[in-house]
Amino acid sequence: VFSKIFSHEALESYLPKIQLVIKDTLRAWSSNPESINVYHETQKLTFRMAIRVLLGFRIPDEELSRLFEVYQQFVENVFSLPVDLPFSGYRRGIRARETLQKGLEKAIQEKLQNTQGKDYADALDILIESGKEHGKELTMQELKDGTLELIFAAYATTASASTSLIMQLLKHPRVLEKLREELRSKGILHNGCICEGSLRLDNINGLQYLDCVIKEVLRLFTPISGGYRTVLQTFELDGFQIPKGWSVMYSIRDTHDTAPVFKDVDVFDPDRFGQGRSEDKDGRFHYLPFGGGVRTCLGKHLAKLFLKALAIELASTSRFELATRTFPKITLVPVVHPVDGLKVKFFGLDSNQNEILTGTDAMLGATV
Repeated sequence: VFSKIFSHEALESYLPKIQLVIKDTLRAWSSNPESINVYHETQKLTFRMAIRVLLGFRIPDEELSRLFEVYQQFVENVFSLPVDLPFSGYRRGIRARETLQKGLEKAIQEKLQNTQGKDYADALDILIESGKEHGKELTMQELKDGTLELIFAAYATTASASTSLIMQLLKHPRVLEKLREELRSKGILHNGCICEGSLRLDNINGLQYLDCVIKEVLRLFTPISGGYRTVLQTFELDGFQIPKGWSVMYSIRDTHDTAPVFKDVDVFDPDRFGQGRSEDKDGRFHYLPFGGGVRTCLGKHLAKLFLKALAIELASTSRFELATRTFPKITLVPVVHPVDGLKVKFFGLDSNQNEILTGTDAMLGATV
C-alpha cells in the first residue's frame, strides 16, 4: 500500500497541492509585520500539508488550527511514562488522542460522502482502494489509525528538516544565490517569477544542485538520531558476538560524523554531493538520513520533494533575515531543532525581486 502512496505517479499528483500549501504559507509569513518562529510555523505547515494534500480533508482553517493544537498535545505526551494519574503527561496524551480521533473520524466521514470535485487520488484514497482490491473494507478505526500514522510520518521530521534548510540558506547566502542561478538556467525562474508549468516532478528531480543542498541539510541535521533493528542471525562485530533476537540501535548522526568518505564533516558543503565528488556514493551505509536496508523510510521521496518545493519557493519568492543577533544553538530532542525555534523576518517579493511593502510601510513611506 505504502509503495503506491509514495509512487512516482502519486508524487506527481501531490506536487501542485504541495506547492499551493507552501505558497499560501510563505505569503502569510511575509505579510506578518513581526518575525516568526520558524520551527513552530513549519510544524503547522507540514501538518497542513498532511491534512490537505496526503489525506485530502477539506477542513476549514479555524478547525485545522484547533486540530493542530490537539495534535501537538498528543505528540508532546506520546513518549511520556505510562503512569496513569489524573494530571500526568500520559493522561493528557490519551485525552488528546481521543479528541484527535473524533476530529479525524468526522473528516473521514465527510470525505467518504463528498467525492465530487476531486482532481487527484490522495494517500487516503489509495489506502481505501487498496483495501477494496484485497476484498477487505477498512473499518473506521483502521482508517483513523492509518490517517494518524500518515500525519505522524509527515510531521515532526519534515518540520525539523525544513527549519534546518531555512537556517542554512540564511547562513550561506551564496548557496541561495547558486540555487537561484540553477532555477534560471533550467527555465524555472524568470524575471523573479516561477514560470507557469515548469515545476513538474521530472524537472525538479533534474535540479542537481538543489538535490545536493537537500542532501547536505539531511547529512548535517538528520532529524532522527537513529533506529532500532532486531538481529535475525547471530553475527560478530569488532570481536563482539551479537546474538540472534537482540534489539540493536544504530546511530545515523554518529555514522554521518565518523564516516571516512565525508571531508570536513562539520562544514555545510552541498558540493560534496556534486558529480565531481559524490561522497554519498562511496559505500552503502555511510549516508543514511532515512535509515537503510529493507526498512528504509517509505516516505523519503515525499519528504525530499516537499523540501525541494520549499527551497524553490524560498529562492524564488521570498527574502528573509535572521531576527536575532546570533544563530541559536541546536537541540537534538525529540528531533533536531533550534532551541528558540529560529526567529526570522520574511519579506514578500514582487516579480522583479523587490520587497513588497506592507500597507503600514506603504503609508509611512508616503508621508515622508
